[in-house]
Amino acid sequence: MEQVVFGVLGPVVAEGPAGPLALKGPRHRAVLARLIVARRRIVPVGRLVEDLWADPPPGAVGAVQTFVADLRRALEPGRAPRARARLLVTEGPGYALRARPDAVDAWRFEAALAEAAKPLSADGVPADGVPVDSVPARLEEALEWWRGPAYAGIPDDHWVRGERSRLAELRLQAVERLAEARLALGLAAEAVPDLDAHLADHPWREDGWRLLALALYRAGRQGDALAVLRRARAILGRQLGLDPGPRLRRLEADILAQDPGLDHLPGPAPGPTAGTAAPATRPTDHTAHTPDPAARTSDTAARPTDPATRTADLWNEAAAAYDRTVAVGARARLETTAGLVRDLAVTGGGGLEAARRHRPAAIAAAEEFGDAELTARVIGAFDVPALWTRGDDPELARHIVAAAERTLAALPGGSHDAARCRLLATIAVETRGSRSPRGPEAARRAEEIARRLDDPALLAFALNGVFMQSCTRAGLAPRRDGIGAELVALAARHGLTTFEVLGHLVRLQARSALGDFPAADVHAAAADRLAARHELPLVGVFTQWYAALRLSASGDRARAEAAYRAADARLDGAGMPGLRQGLLPLALLSLRLPSACAQYARLSSVRLPDARLPDARLPDARPPYGTPADAGPTPTPAPAPAPTPAATSSGYGSVTALGPTIDLTEDWGPFRPWAETLALAAAGRRGDARDALATLAEPAPDLMYEACCCLEAVAALATGDRTALERVHARLLPASGELAGAGSGLLSFGPVDHYLAAVAAALGDSSNSF
Repeated sequence: MEQVVFGVLGPVVAEGPAGPLALKGPRHRAVLARLIVARRRIVPVGRLVEDLWADPPPGAVGAVQTFVADLRRALEPGRAPRARARLLVTEGPGYALRARPDAVDAWRFEAALAEAAKPLSADGVPADGVPVDSVPARLEEALEWWRGPAYAGIPDDHWVRGERSRLAELRLQAVERLAEARLALGLAAEAVPDLDAHLADHPWREDGWRLLALALYRAGRQGDALAVLRRARAILGRQLGLDPGPRLRRLEADILAQDPGLDHLPGPAPGPTAGTAAPATRPTDHTAHTPDPAARTSDTAARPTDPATRTADLWNEAAAAYDRTVAVGARARLETTAGLVRDLAVTGGGGLEAARRHRPAAIAAAEEFGDAELTARVIGAFDVPALWTRGDDPELARHIVAAAERTLAALPGGSHDAARCRLLATIAVETRGSRSPRGPEAARRAEEIARRLDDPALLAFALNGVFMQSCTRAGLAPRRDGIGAELVALAARHGLTTFEVLGHLVRLQARSALGDFPAADVHAAAADRLAARHELPLVGVFTQWYAALRLSASGDRARAEAAYRAADARLDGAGMPGLRQGLLPLALLSLRLPSACAQYARLSSVRLPDARLPDARLPDARPPYGTPADAGPTPTPAPAPAPTPAATSSGYGSVTALGPTIDLTEDWGPFRPWAETLALAAAGRRGDARDALATLAEPAPDLMYEACCCLEAVAALATGDRTALERVHARLLPASGELAGAGSGLLSFGPVDHYLAAVAAALGDSSNSF
């Protein structure tokens, strides 16, 4: 049996000798994750059903069996039909994953951590003879196995919550154990940067503060060590109402007394000797060695000269100085925090999620001061460029908009125009994807103020709001292209890097919608270059999806599907649920819908009397992508009579070919109403599909507007629903000449003109044919 390895220290993945294995949808990954959590034990089918669904649907057991069968095909592709599975096995009432102990990264991580904690013999040598100085390298390697939060992408259900928390705690212990090992080997300076980052995310771990202070002291930085202990005292007191524990208090006293026991000669790691138990957290034992006092100096010349270490030291020194000089509770601290939250949002998925958590707390704290100007500065400080026109947290967005509106009303009249502009831009950005007239109005007013003030940073933020409100109808890609062009020029002139990246990504989307892929390629490359130079990791999420779109545009469906699945995996831990929800199923449908439409006329052997499409045709092939938007109209198909229940046998065909593509067990997110309507049509349930069309709302004003309209058009063609056909034709007509959905920069359902032609022909209106 070929070796398959599994990863759960991040998104759930599996990899065989040839590379990553396709695990299909979220439910498949959840089944695999549940079996890994069981650690080779049997999980009954009933338990799997209960764990996968809060309210199990009819046929849930059959769905689980389907998921298991799909996983088996992925995990053992060479297994002969009907041959017994050897990895994901059926036993008794359920299933078990018989993975080897070293085949799951979490299990290997636990083993590495346990090995690093093995007791030492009396002479400091581990019982298995492994050199003590190899412990740091082993722990560093084990920590590198983490690709994100454990079981990322799996819903926070009861069966995974405990395991996720347990692994997170083990990771924190590994970071602290690595610091202990480095200190024991005399590598104090190497321990400082990792401990500093560790405590930034986990400020309540007293052992982390103890180790950081000790590392700084041993690195000759006595003042910084004392500042760290004071910072620990302030954080524990302010946030938890606690005093530091006895070990921190003792360490502070020892540093003040310059106790010789704090110093240490390189030697064995501080593991327990044979025959003694390892304490839960190791005490601060110090060897009786006093180095040359000259070594304990804060002179700049004695400090590390490599940029990374020096940067970490400067951060520590500045933070310590800030803590010493700025009073706890000062308004300046709140404004500094707001700036840090803004900067945190562009550091990656974890930073973006952390920024979302801290942002409402900062706004609430500002409002508690009763100072509208302060609140306006705190709200307006979060000028993080936004590209996706659907929010990640609607409730948070409503909270922020309400605070911004309250602050606008409270600002004194006749002044504070810059603050008003930022508040209005915030409202425009946070109301994206809604039909409220407030969003476009706020965007317009913010742009007017910014242009009048001639402030480049304000104008860039205001233009971001204008862009967020530029999807109110179909066919606005040229307008967005102009916004992107202005952003690129403005930001490049004034050094506004993040907005320059935004401008390139906006133009990537707009040029894709207009079929100008060569220009879109240029903007993708420019965004990637800026992102690499300025450490903006989330940019690659969008350019990777764009690369998958390009493969789709080339007609290479197999490679495009693999690229889409890889791009979706990258969204695990990216902190952008508003982007990810429903995106992969929609992207995979985009690979099949245009070709399925082209085949309608050739599906005469697959007919359901109540599912026949009108006697109208889509073109048999899609034109080549990459054709400039002004390359001329698409050839006009012959007009057809209006749809009737008695359509002829040479009619349009059937959407039944799409049935397997529309798997409603997948997470379709906000696109589910269109997927369900199309699935009803594909299943031949014409009456139900017409009812669904009658209740289908207008698509949200976002970058998927045209894509949803095209799905509606296909369902309307399948059912001969004239009302829906007229409605969708009117909505799509302004986007004539564009590629449906390509304005997202992520996927495309092909030329809008093809759908308009089919709808116009079905309505018997040749004047609107294309």
